[in-house]
Amino acid sequence: MFYDPLWKGIVIMASVAVSKPRRAGNPKRHSDAAAAWGFLSPWIIGFLVFSGFPILFSFYLSLTKWNLLGEPQFVGLKNYRDLLSGDSELGRTLVVTLIFTVINVGVSILSSLILALLLNQNVRFKGLFQFFYYVPTIMPSVVMAGCMTLMFNSQLGVVNYVLRAIGVDNPPNWTGSTTLVWVVVAYASVFTFATGQQMLVFSAALKDVPTELYEAASLDGAGAWKKFIHVTIPGIAPMMLFNVVSCTVNSFNGAFTLLYPLTGGGPGDATKVLGLLIYDKAFKSFNMGQACALAVVLFLIVAVIGAVQFKLMDRK
Repeated sequence: MFYDPLWKGIVIMASVAVSKPRRAGNPKRHSDAAAAWGFLSPWIIGFLVFSGFPILFSFYLSLTKWNLLGEPQFVGLKNYRDLLSGDSELGRTLVVTLIFTVINVGVSILSSLILALLLNQNVRFKGLFQFFYYVPTIMPSVVMAGCMTLMFNSQLGVVNYVLRAIGVDNPPNWTGSTTLVWVVVAYASVFTFATGQQMLVFSAALKDVPTELYEAASLDGAGAWKKFIHVTIPGIAPMMLFNVVSCTVNSFNGAFTLLYPLTGGGPGDATKVLGLLIYDKAFKSFNMGQACALAVVLFLIVAVIGAVQFKLMDRK
């Protein structure tokens, strides 16, 4: 696996760091350091080539005017000034992105926590249930979004078919309403990659909560709800913080893969998040300068969220 050398390198570097100080020029210490850098080098090279260079090049392109033809023309901060102007779509798009993030994070965290609580019960075939709960995680987003589009189709969808069967004469046009489309987005968020991953993290965290605390709460007369609020939530709080922040970052970065095949940003611009605006600027308007400027804005937002994450994790 690609990550095996990475972890070996980290372990060796850690062991070198905490080992007893040796005299300068000790060949054993140099050999351990060389081995650690050797194991880490594939990841470092991959990061520099596939992440570091594109980030720096995108920042350079954000200072230029380029339509994918000819040479980029340097224009300085003009693209950023245009984005901050009153006619820019950035403000409205950021609001839509925030709405999507709140919905996606809330639905993912709640559903993954409920699934983890169910898996923490002593029931038969628990491994089978865990398998079925996790299966949607490995489904490609395009396939899942296509299934959701068919299910919520106003004419042929199974959802409106059921509504007609129970007596609803005029079922709604789910993806054609600026309000109801968010119901479709919220439902689709349950089946994203983040939900399955967070379920496993919550499931592991629940197993680490001491059973003695539940026994003591029972002796004090606490019911299931009070145990959940006063024992379970504090016990899994660090992992909940980790899931919330990581899911928030994934929502900003992964909004395009969910919304583009599901809604295309519609109806109108109701679900046009920042990722979709970057796509439109780059491959519809062929304005790579503004597209890269928007990408830099997205990068800064995610970087701030990541910094807050590390700060909160340090303070627990």
